[in-house]
Amino acid sequence: MRKILFLLPVFSLLACGNGADEADAYGNFEATEVTVSAEANGKIESLKLDEGDVLKANEQVGLIDTLQLYFAKEQLKATQNTVASKTAVVSTQEKVLQEQLKTTLIEQKRIHDMFAEKAATQRQVDEIDGKVNVLNEQITNVKTQNRPIVNEVKSVAVQVAKINDQIEKSKVVNPINGTVLAKYVEPGEVTAFGKPLYKIADVSQLTLRVYVGEKQLPQLKIGQKVNVKIDVEDGMKDYSGTISWIASNAEFTPKIIQTKEERVNLVYAVKVLVKNDGSLKIGMPAEVWLKQE
Repeated sequence: MRKILFLLPVFSLLACGNGADEADAYGNFEATEVTVSAEANGKIESLKLDEGDVLKANEQVGLIDTLQLYFAKEQLKATQNTVASKTAVVSTQEKVLQEQLKTTLIEQKRIHDMFAEKAATQRQVDEIDGKVNVLNEQITNVKTQNRPIVNEVKSVAVQVAKINDQIEKSKVVNPINGTVLAKYVEPGEVTAFGKPLYKIADVSQLTLRVYVGEKQLPQLKIGQKVNVKIDVEDGMKDYSGTISWIASNAEFTPKIIQTKEERVNLVYAVKVLVKNDGSLKIGMPAEVWLKQE
């Protein structure tokens, strides 16, 4: 995202106090441009836009080929099913052992009760206790075997999610409401991650950047209404503008000014918001009158 700015010639910058028929400041309209770039590699299947088109935010305007991503996803899904089947087998084994343990614990309690009444021998007690211990160890072993399988399932799931994200990023989604300023590619071309596709800007409201001198500064405040004029065929056209920003620090007159005398002049940058009726264009010169007529 970047700002574009066109500056007027040197002698147009400051005119305060030079006469009642002269404007207080001069400048050019600018807008915030957004360059929309590809987030995927591949052939551009579609790009439904042209320069001058008005687009809405979050509107899908194009698609980059997703065939290879689809194949990769299908392969991962097959792997996921295979791994899941392993988990099912291990889970079944654990359930069988748990049922055996449940039955053995009942038998263990019966033999211990009999031993207490001297109706069972120590050997019977030792045998049933040993059987319970073996079953517990087998269950623990099965659970241990299942852990890497579960981790593998999670790993494949993450890879599938990654592919899904790449497929989503293959869709060209317009980020803001605005007008297409430039189109850099056409359907059928091969693009790469980060390659610009088109440039868009919201031109429903433009910013007029002007520079004023130190003597004018006390007359300005944020939110103040000013009169903005542009040249038309039969004279001047008026617009209402609102001051949205005033620089806190002075700067030398813009760098395009080359003479020593002009470079020593300190000015303050000011931004004026102007609603666009369709006639205002980026880079168009305009002038500001502090007192609205």
